[in-house]
Amino acid sequence: MSKAYVFPGQGAQFVGMGKDLYDNSPLAKDLFEKANDILGFRITDVMFNGTDEDLKQTKVTQPAIFLHSVILAKVLGDDFKPDMVAGHSLGELSALVANGTLNFEDGLKLVSQRALAMQKACEAEPSTMAAILGLEDNVVEEVCASIDGIVVAANYNCPGQLVISGAVPAVDAACEKLTEAGAKRALKLPVGGAFHSPLMEPARAELAAAIEATTFNQPACPVYQNVTASAVTDPNEIKKNLVAQLTAPVRWTQTMNQMIADGASSVTEVGPGKVLQGLFKKVDRAFPTESAALETA
Repeated sequence: MSKAYVFPGQGAQFVGMGKDLYDNSPLAKDLFEKANDILGFRITDVMFNGTDEDLKQTKVTQPAIFLHSVILAKVLGDDFKPDMVAGHSLGELSALVANGTLNFEDGLKLVSQRALAMQKACEAEPSTMAAILGLEDNVVEEVCASIDGIVVAANYNCPGQLVISGAVPAVDAACEKLTEAGAKRALKLPVGGAFHSPLMEPARAELAAAIEATTFNQPACPVYQNVTASAVTDPNEIKKNLVAQLTAPVRWTQTMNQMIADGASSVTEVGPGKVLQGLFKKVDRAFPTESAALETA
């Protein structure tokens, strides 16, 4: 019986996120205030009382989701006992704090640097992402390979749902061709740029230096990383995979299958939303899933 804990990525944010933690836990309040100091602005004001638009800024969104997830895990205390962890894209950094690979402060600094580096890369060239529904992964991969320009498979979310990423003209051309190939939908996403594609190379190079300068500890349990979709415990290997993550695809379908194959008996989603639980249900409808919750009674 192995308990898996998973951590969501960008897109799970909502106004008011984390306020119950702040109001009901002195530990959470202390960590949120520490985060305000580290970031140099009161992210709690945006999280608790901002607008949807405020919260959509990459420099806010990524730290906000990280803080919600990591602080919730810390508040759970002895109830938080993972045998394995994983996180979707940004969520991988939350998972690495949760399993002790990174400390809270270093994790938040890396998330902030990651967000700013990605924002810069997004502004360098018009780029986007699109969700492709209802096709086999190999069909999507083949169509992307046939397009002139940069467009790649970026997020393997679950069977029949793959997100592509790249330059705007190439993504548009791929969407048209994929619709002709029988995709149920080819839906452009409201994102700032081509995450997990070669267009993130400037961000990868910038983040690599920060990751190399950060201490990575021996984790308390394995992390299933996006790049490999397999269990990793060696801190140097974790570093290498985290550097590669910005330009490599998120192999989430493969990660879920591997966690289940390795004995995961249930999964708990830690952070805002229930997206990852839904993806596990697409792999196995009967697989037990739940949200982590703060006990305030």
